[in-house]
Amino acid sequence: MTAGDAAAWTGEWEGQGIDVAVHDPDGDPTALLILAHGAGSDRDAPVLVAVATALAERGLRVVRMTLPFRQERPKGPPNRAGAAADRAGIAAVAAWAVARERRRPPVIVGGHSYGGRQASMLVAENPAVADGLLLLSYPLHPPRKPDVLRVDHFPAITVPTVFVHGCKDTFATSEELAGAVRTIPAAVHVVTVEGAGHDLAPTRKPTAALTADAVERRWVRRDG
Repeated sequence: MTAGDAAAWTGEWEGQGIDVAVHDPDGDPTALLILAHGAGSDRDAPVLVAVATALAERGLRVVRMTLPFRQERPKGPPNRAGAAADRAGIAAVAAWAVARERRRPPVIVGGHSYGGRQASMLVAENPAVADGLLLLSYPLHPPRKPDVLRVDHFPAITVPTVFVHGCKDTFATSEELAGAVRTIPAAVHVVTVEGAGHDLAPTRKPTAALTADAVERRWVRRDG
């Protein structure tokens, strides 16, 4: 396998079901990234595959995970009652992935839309889980409901955070996102993908390259 290719692993670790695809870099990873999918997808979401491939080629180990709600049923959205289990799933995958490393690299968790939101809530609750957040198309509010904000936990986020945002995203305008991230007390960087909507158009836009650039600048350790 070359850097960027993925190998699947399914099993159980400390009582949690683990269903992942792991993109290994050439050599020891410069950082470890856990990516969770959105409400309507699974670990094979195109944006996750594109971002994971690009970052593995730059030296990160990237783990695409299937959230517990999707492991339980192949179709349908998550429900509020299961959100805590989804956050526990992200924590379990992060711990499983760290345990496989020869030495602990910087750990980043995140994902697309719902997956990123749950990762951000997890890190707000337990900052020790990760050293950073990568949030792709953060769902600031439901479409056409700008007053129903999902930002109550933002002031509790204390790790550096990168947002990747499509300028045509109906879940947040660029102006709305810029205002909301000011409540995060850690370093924040927003990457805007011009002409992209909520799916970030990974086959038509330079989403993966822009994301990889931002992640490298923020977290990649190159100390040999």
